[in-house]
Amino acid sequence: MLFAAALPARAADTVTADDTAKFLAGMQPSADSPLTPLTRDPSWQRHAKFFDAAFAQLEQRQLSKIRAWADANLAAPKPTMFYMFSGPDFLYADAFYSKATTYVLSALEPPGSVPDLTRLPRGGVGAALYNVERSLGSILSFSFFITKQMKVDLHAGQISGTLPILYVFLARSGKTIRSVSPVALDNNGAAYFGDENPGANAVRGARIIFAGSDGVERTLYYFSTDLSNSGVRASGFLKFCSTLAPGNSLLKSASYLLHSGNFSTVRDYILANSATIIQDDSGIPLAYYSPKKWRFFPFGRYAGPIAEFPGRYQESYAELFGRAQPMDFGIGYRWRSHESNLLLSIRLPDDGTASPEATSSTDEPPPPRAPRARVPRPPAPVQPQPRGGFFWFGR
Repeated sequence: MLFAAALPARAADTVTADDTAKFLAGMQPSADSPLTPLTRDPSWQRHAKFFDAAFAQLEQRQLSKIRAWADANLAAPKPTMFYMFSGPDFLYADAFYSKATTYVLSALEPPGSVPDLTRLPRGGVGAALYNVERSLGSILSFSFFITKQMKVDLHAGQISGTLPILYVFLARSGKTIRSVSPVALDNNGAAYFGDENPGANAVRGARIIFAGSDGVERTLYYFSTDLSNSGVRASGFLKFCSTLAPGNSLLKSASYLLHSGNFSTVRDYILANSATIIQDDSGIPLAYYSPKKWRFFPFGRYAGPIAEFPGRYQESYAELFGRAQPMDFGIGYRWRSHESNLLLSIRLPDDGTASPEATSSTDEPPPPRAPRARVPRPPAPVQPQPRGGFFWFGR
């Protein structure tokens, strides 16, 4: 059942992954798709109207503003982006790093199943669409998944796991899915696709090949894996990531897990293998960044953690954000725009000097080779003054 809808080409009666994604997203599938007759069902038409309104609001409230922020502040992004503790959140991975060609998402949630929707029992389509809506409720409203709810929602019904959510986000982001296949990693990080079996302890997930409006082929990996120290040390997940490193990293609404010593391995890995890191205050504690290796660009307002995460207030983070630049969108647990914070950390070369490949576009550009308009110097990046305390990130 896992990839029943994920076929790269269509015979006369075959449902493709791209048409399935569009159907689940409340968008019209291809005219000759076996799913097209199901769009006449009142439950699908209600679903389509609901998603049309919800995603239009999300685009206006957040996504368009995030893309504008990224265009203004990220220079020379790497081809790979890592999003640990992501769940199926391709939506924000694409908004922040739309120029990436390989996305690696990872979390505990299983890939799940997307059956051939034309074979569901009578009334099954309406129930499946409702489960998809319910699974997306929190991220459409607040920009993050609620982990406890995901454990229930992503195991409910015949459509389950992260794969159907990834389908919806890809379709609503204007992507065309070209192929989907299971992927598994052995202990050495080697990837096996389709029916290949690397063994019982393999890290399992999905690989989705897709293209955007520019026609460029991109790859999305989602892995269901334990990112705690014992989990990553017993698997080949980080070894696989190293074949794609260095990359850019996103950490958002991550339960402050990276504040814990039990997640020090993945924390150290992100710091060692990222050219840029975008995070809210639930991410990597500031004390783990070396000021000699990183430049910091704070945006928004640091209002401290929400009540569900007591004891995570960071004095040094508050001091860092005393000179933050404004931000016109909300993100993370403090999802209201006037309460949200975002830290862009950019890794410096080994000699500590800025270079075009390790700078924010808020930096003054290097001297041009040909005459060009002078670009005003932006506010200097803020360097923290650690006082020996801890700083935390999490989902």
